[in-house]
Amino acid sequence: MINLETNISKDMFTPAHVDPLKSEKISKPSLNFWQDSWLRVRKNKGAVTCMVILVILIIMAFVGPLLTPYKYDTQTTSHNNLPPRIQGLENIHWLPFDGTLTRRDGTTYNAYEVRKVKDYYWFGTDALGRDLFARTWKGTQISLLIAFIAALIDMVIGITYGAVSGYLGGRVDSVMQRIMEIIVGIPNLIVVVLMILVLKPGFVPIIIALTITGWTSMARVVRAQVLKFKGQEFVLAAKTLGASNTSIIFKHMIPNMFGVIIINTMFTIPSAIFFEAFLSFIGLGLQEPHASLGTLVNDGYTGMVAFPYQMIIPSLMIALIMVCFNLVADGLRDALDPKMRD
Repeated sequence: MINLETNISKDMFTPAHVDPLKSEKISKPSLNFWQDSWLRVRKNKGAVTCMVILVILIIMAFVGPLLTPYKYDTQTTSHNNLPPRIQGLENIHWLPFDGTLTRRDGTTYNAYEVRKVKDYYWFGTDALGRDLFARTWKGTQISLLIAFIAALIDMVIGITYGAVSGYLGGRVDSVMQRIMEIIVGIPNLIVVVLMILVLKPGFVPIIIALTITGWTSMARVVRAQVLKFKGQEFVLAAKTLGASNTSIIFKHMIPNMFGVIIINTMFTIPSAIFFEAFLSFIGLGLQEPHASLGTLVNDGYTGMVAFPYQMIIPSLMIALIMVCFNLVADGLRDALDPKMRD
């Protein structure tokens, strides 16, 4: 048998000494919602990497055309269809920057030596002898500008429309939703064609077309959030204190849905870039001598077999921008959603 008196002493039942000052001490620093979300974003390596790439692309979109001595719209017909050549990398033959082209019979030749061209075109030139490096970054600048303006306008219209529709409810909500369903049923391409009949093809018709039809998804998301918040305690407290409907919507409800708004906007930007590229590719977008990623793809498509770099470079740029924005949006969705916890 076990001797309980020898194995269990009275000291084991003595209460532990607890310092009341240390027991209330918080060891982890207090974080607000945005700081906590940023910590979760930082754990997503893909989202952080894509953020860095997007920052570099945005900077290069404005700085890139200044790094080359050639302007994006300057034509030098004697230098047309030159392949990429970068000083210092031209002697590394396994890199596609040595200025060589391949003939139909499979033989290769240095286009710069044959034409006795001493200049260096980092991304090559197009059929009119324009520098593709300057045109690529200028096109990236225009495409991003269109996407950001369209996303900003969509955000303003969508948030206002969805918040008013969800908050007022009843017959007003029913009428506003029917109007939105009619707008959703109109294809974007039809709106662009109608805009081109009134305006010249270019920057303005694309923005108007994206503005008319692009805000509906944001409005639906905001309306759903407003319907969820409308019966909660902080809204009832604001009403009790005499706050107006405008104050309740824009000072109490919308700040609580910033996460959803940011995520939806991040998904809207790549969609707008792809839509602009599609319009420019079919000839309904920007016109010469202006450049966008869609116009560059359209120009390179005609000579894709002989000069594939003219289409590959802007196509890779479009793909890179869209993938990065989508991965950043996925990372923000996981970080800003309170239900997504580690």
